[in-house]
Amino acid sequence: MAKQLKLLILNASLSERQTIKSTLNRLNVFTFIEVNDSQQALDILKNQAVDIIITGLDVGKIDGWRFSRMIRSGLLSTPKNTPILLTPPIYCERIAETTARSYGIDAVLPFERQDMLPQVLANVLSTHLEKSSRLNLLLLETDDNRAAEIEQHLQLNFACTHVINNKQALSIYLQQKFSIVLLDATAAQAASANQLVKEILQHNPKQAIVTIIDTHDADYAEQLLLSGVTDFIRAPYEQSFLTKVCDHAARREDFMVSYAEFAQKVEQLSQSQSRYKELFSAHQRILLHLNTVVLEFDQQGRIRFINPAWEALTGYGIKETLTKSLTDYCHVDDKPKLLDTISSILNAGIEQQQIEIQISHKDGRTIWVECRLQLIKNSSNATTITATIDNIHERKQAELQLRHLALHDTLTGLHNRYYFDQQLNHICQTELTHGEIEHALIYIDLDHFKIINDSKGHQQGDIVLKEVAQLFIANISDEHLICRIGGDEFSIILKNINLLDAHLVAEGICMAIEGHQFQSEEQIYSISCSIGLTQITAANNDPSECLKQADIALYVAKNLGRNLVHCYSKDDSDNNTMQAGLEWGHSIRQALQQDQIELHYQPIWDFKRGNIAYFEALLRLKLNDDLIYPNQFIPSLELLNDTYLMDQCVIRNAIAAISRYPELNQVAINLSAQSFLDERLLPHIESSLEEYKVSPTRVIFEITESASINNLVATRAMIEKLNRLGCHFSIDDFGTGFSTFNYLKQLPAQHVKIDGSFVRDMLNDPIDLALVKAINDISRSLDKRSVAEYVENKEIFLALKEIGVDYGQGYFISRPVPIERIPYELEKISQNKTFYEQAPK
Repeated sequence: MAKQLKLLILNASLSERQTIKSTLNRLNVFTFIEVNDSQQALDILKNQAVDIIITGLDVGKIDGWRFSRMIRSGLLSTPKNTPILLTPPIYCERIAETTARSYGIDAVLPFERQDMLPQVLANVLSTHLEKSSRLNLLLLETDDNRAAEIEQHLQLNFACTHVINNKQALSIYLQQKFSIVLLDATAAQAASANQLVKEILQHNPKQAIVTIIDTHDADYAEQLLLSGVTDFIRAPYEQSFLTKVCDHAARREDFMVSYAEFAQKVEQLSQSQSRYKELFSAHQRILLHLNTVVLEFDQQGRIRFINPAWEALTGYGIKETLTKSLTDYCHVDDKPKLLDTISSILNAGIEQQQIEIQISHKDGRTIWVECRLQLIKNSSNATTITATIDNIHERKQAELQLRHLALHDTLTGLHNRYYFDQQLNHICQTELTHGEIEHALIYIDLDHFKIINDSKGHQQGDIVLKEVAQLFIANISDEHLICRIGGDEFSIILKNINLLDAHLVAEGICMAIEGHQFQSEEQIYSISCSIGLTQITAANNDPSECLKQADIALYVAKNLGRNLVHCYSKDDSDNNTMQAGLEWGHSIRQALQQDQIELHYQPIWDFKRGNIAYFEALLRLKLNDDLIYPNQFIPSLELLNDTYLMDQCVIRNAIAAISRYPELNQVAINLSAQSFLDERLLPHIESSLEEYKVSPTRVIFEITESASINNLVATRAMIEKLNRLGCHFSIDDFGTGFSTFNYLKQLPAQHVKIDGSFVRDMLNDPIDLALVKAINDISRSLDKRSVAEYVENKEIFLALKEIGVDYGQGYFISRPVPIERIPYELEKISQNKTFYEQAPK
C-alpha cells in the first residue's frame, strides 16, 4: 500500500466536512486533518506540511481567499505551491475563476457538486503548477532604460515580457496568452503602434491594450479607443497611475463577463419559484425518465420490474432483462460480492446494503455502478428486494487515476518513490525475511545522462528514460518490483532470490542498456548504467540501511569505471568514507541547486602599472548560516561526479555580478577538470554572457596545469573556442604538473599562475626562487603574463616586483572579500605605501 497523502479540510460546517470525507474515504488515498477555523489551520501549517488543501469560504476571521494567500506567501512549513481547492456554497463561474487566479487557487468547486471531488482532485494533482497572482503583460518599448523603469513599477502586479519591435511582439503574442499589451504610441512610434494594435485585435478582438501617447489631441485619443484600444495614458505620467490603468484594463473582460453571469444568476433565482411548481407537476414524468435504474426482485432473485434507465445504461432491452438475475449482467470478478450482499439481506436481516460493482454493457465494455439494495416486506410479511443503480464510471475512473498518481511515476509508468518506500518497508519485515528467505535490492544510475538531457533537451531525455523503463520491464520478471526513484535513478526489489542470481540479473540489465541504441533525430548513440547491489536477509532487514548500502555500492561502481555492478560488502575499507562523502555530497548538491552560494573576490595586483588588474572569484557555500570553503565540499562533489553543477552555478553568479558592479573590471573564474571538457560548458558561458550583457573580455577562465595536460588536444581546442568568444584564459598552479615548458607553447592561454608552493619559500629556498624566475622568463618569451600566488608578506611582494613578475595575488595585497566590501578593500590598498615603493636593487 502506498504512502497516503495528507489532506487538510478547512470548513466551519461539521456536516460538510463529513460529506467531503465520506466522498473521498472510499479512495483510500488520503489521511484527513480536520479544522473548522482558518487560524487553527494556520497553526497546523506553521509546523507541518500537507499534500493538498480543501477550504470553504467563510472559515473564520481570515476567509478562504486570504487563507489561500497565506499559503502562497511561502511563510508556512507547507510548500507555497501546495494544491488548494475552494468549495464555496454557490458561485458565478467567471467571478470565481478570476478571484481564484488572483489568490493562486488551483480549482473552485461549489459544495453542491461535491460528487465531482475525486475527478477535480485528480486533475489538480496531475497538472498542478506553482501559482502566481501576477498577470502576464507584453511590453513594447524601444528604449531599454524606459522599459526597465516600467517593469520595475509594474512588477508587483504583472509579469512583464519586454520586446523592442513589432515583429518580436507579434511572434511572442502568438505563442502565449497575455492579460494586457502595453505599447509606446508616442509620435515617434505612432505608425508602428497602430499597425501592431490592428494585427493583435485581428487575432483576439477582446485583447486588453493600453497605449502611451504624448499628444494633447483628443481626436487621436478617440481614434485609438475606436480602433479597439482599451485605454491610454498621456506622457509624462505618474508610475502609480500607469499601474492603476493597466490593472483596470487587464481585468476589464473579467468584470464584464462576471457582471453578466451575476445578472443571469439573479434572473434564475427570480424564476425559481415558478420552476419549482412546474417540476412538482411533472413528478410522474421525471420518475419515468429517471437516469437512476430502479429494479425489484422476486423471491428467487429474478428481476420482475425495471425502468427504462436500464436500457440507456446497459444497452439491453427491458423485455429481454425481465425474469433474469442481476448477476447475469455482473462482471465475473464481482459476482461473488453481489451474491454475498443479496444473501446477507435475505438471511442475515440486514435491511440495506450498498456496493460498487462492474456490469457488462451489450457492446462488451464494463461500467462501474453503485448498487443500493433494500429489503421490503409486504402486508403478508413476504420479503423482496428493491435496488437502485447509478452510473459512477467517471467518478471511478477519477478514483483510479488518483490511485495511479499516488503509486506511479507519470513519465515512465513505473512505480514511484512512495510505493518503493512502502514495499521496501514491507519486504524487510521479519516474517518475510526469516530463515533462508533472501531478497535483493539494486540501485541503478544512468551514466552521463545529464549530458544527454542538457545537450539534446529534456524532451529527448524523457524519451531515453521511457525507453530505459521498457528495457527494465522486458528484462525483469513480473514478480519483482521496478521503481523510478527520481531523475535518472531507478531501483528494483528482487524477491526470493539469492545473491548470485541477483548479480546475474543486474549484469543482464547492464548489458541490455549498453546494447540498446537510442536515437535522437538522425544521431544514434548508446548509454550505460552503474548498479549497486545489496542483500535483504533476516540479519540485514533495516530498510534505511539497505537503501544506504545499495547507494554506497552504486557510487563504488561509478568510481570503479561505470557500466558495472558492485555488490555491497562490509569488508570494503572505503565504505565509511564513501557513506559520509555521499551524504555530505547530496547536501552540497542541494545547496548548489538552490543557489545557496556566496562569491568572494580577491584583487590581483599589477606590478607594472601599480593598480588592481582584475579579481579572482572564489566560491563559498552558505549552509545553516555558515560559510563552507571549497576544500570542505569539492571532494564530495567529485565523488558524485557533479562538479559541473558547481561550475555552472559560479559562472552564472560571477557574470551576473560583473554586470551589476563596474568595479569588477575583469574576473577570473576557476573551472574543474570534469566540466572543462563538458560539451554543455561553452553554451552555458555564451548564454550567461548574453543574458547579463557582459563583454567576454571581462572574463578570465582558469584551469589547473595537471587537469589541462590530461587531454592536451581537447584542452587546446576548448581554450581556442573561449578565446574566439573573447574570453581570456589562465593556466593555474603552473609548476606542479611536472610538465615541460614546451607544453606552454601548445596552449593559447594569456596568463600563467606560478604555484604558491614555490612563491611561499622563494626567499629561503634558492631552488624555488630559480623556478619562479624561470617560469616568469618563459612566460614572457611566450608573450604570456605571469601571476604569482601566495604573496603573503612585504618581502615577497617586493622580491616579485624586482624579478619582473606581472601580477601578484595573496593576503598581503588583500584577502578574498564579499562583493559589498570591494570598495573598502580598494580604498585600503590605495593607502598602502608599500605597493608604490620601488623594488630593492
